[in-house]
Amino acid sequence: MTDSIMDAQSKSQEHGQEHPLRLYFTVWGLLFVLSAFSYAVDYAGLQGYLRWGLILIFMVLKAGLIVAVFMHVAWERLALSYAILLPPLIILVFVAIMAIESDYTVFTRGLSFSGP
Repeated sequence: MTDSIMDAQSKSQEHGQEHPLRLYFTVWGLLFVLSAFSYAVDYAGLQGYLRWGLILIFMVLKAGLIVAVFMHVAWERLALSYAILLPPLIILVFVAIMAIESDYTVFTRGLSFSGP
């Protein structure tokens, strides 16, 4: 009995962790649907912040699926996931802070340098 368990464990260690093909086909289908939604935003003729907001949402969802499933981050330890995901999020926070600061700078320059 223990020999069969040891054989099964050694076979699983040789091949590594395997995921069902259904998972990959499901993710592929979701990526196709999200891409179709992204193209539908352009086809619908949406403009302005709504257009760019929807395109960015679909882009982030697709990137999240790819990172989670195809790069196997969903099956990693939480610490490794944080090590991969937190630095880009922190950079996005800094970019948002800089964007707010730049709007303030443009506003104050407009007030200071505009004529009477």
